[in-house]
Amino acid sequence: MRSILLVLMLSLGFVSFSQEINCNVVVNAQQTGNENFPIFKTLEKQLNEFVNNTKWTNKTVAYQERIDCSMVINVSNYSGESFQATLQVQSSRPVYGSTYSTPVYNFNDQDFNFQYLEYQNLNFSPTQFESNLVSVLAFHIYMVLALDADTFALNGGDPYYKQAQIITNYSQQGNFKGWKLEDGLQSRFALIDNVLSPTFKEYREVMYHYHRLGLDEMSDNAKMGKEQIAIALRKFQAMNSRRPNSFLLRTFFDAKADEIEQIYSDGPNVNVVTLKDLLQKVAPMHSSKWQNITF
Repeated sequence: MRSILLVLMLSLGFVSFSQEINCNVVVNAQQTGNENFPIFKTLEKQLNEFVNNTKWTNKTVAYQERIDCSMVINVSNYSGESFQATLQVQSSRPVYGSTYSTPVYNFNDQDFNFQYLEYQNLNFSPTQFESNLVSVLAFHIYMVLALDADTFALNGGDPYYKQAQIITNYSQQGNFKGWKLEDGLQSRFALIDNVLSPTFKEYREVMYHYHRLGLDEMSDNAKMGKEQIAIALRKFQAMNSRRPNSFLLRTFFDAKADEIEQIYSDGPNVNVVTLKDLLQKVAPMHSSKWQNITF
């Protein structure tokens, strides 16, 4: 009996999960004036099950290792099976040696129109188009996975970016906006194209250096961590010289501006004069935050 109990206790201590994502999906239909219609609750329930129960990679992760993220779908109009909406996606990851979670991905997808029949099956295929609803959510899940991996290892997100690009390519057949070059500079196509372009190679270098060599260092040596974050951010200077005010710079600072302001407004002093000048150049839309940096 003791042997059985011991085996059970050890097994419970090493519980692992195939699901990598811990995502809260919210469907907000207030703009339609019919937010209490059952179809919206059904959609929300199905999407939570789809995102959190799908096996997105071949990795096995512990419960506490799942990536925290959120998706807020704002439905503005619907008619029959056709929905017009936007999608706000955010993700975070824990910082080593602390209880703090740092924002990693923050994307507002303005082109999220889809077809949905209540209780329809939601299935993801890595190689073929199923529906725009499934493709858009899967694309963002792989961007969440890719960026999270990039924060732990240099170019660690390669396999997930590749899958996001495959989804982009096969979803073009659905004739929904966001998947093609002509859909603008802030589309899903533009996002994955820019991340993988040599023009913006420093972006992924910064993601690794900022998080792994900077934030994760701060619990042991706050001053060194702050200095490493500053070194990481300086890499944006070359990228900004090639393509000023780029889409990727804006997505990075949409997620990080508040955090950077807080990091350099407290704790041990480091030289921030050069850093503030750089931030004003590469992210002028957040200039009010950079003015608050004093440490």
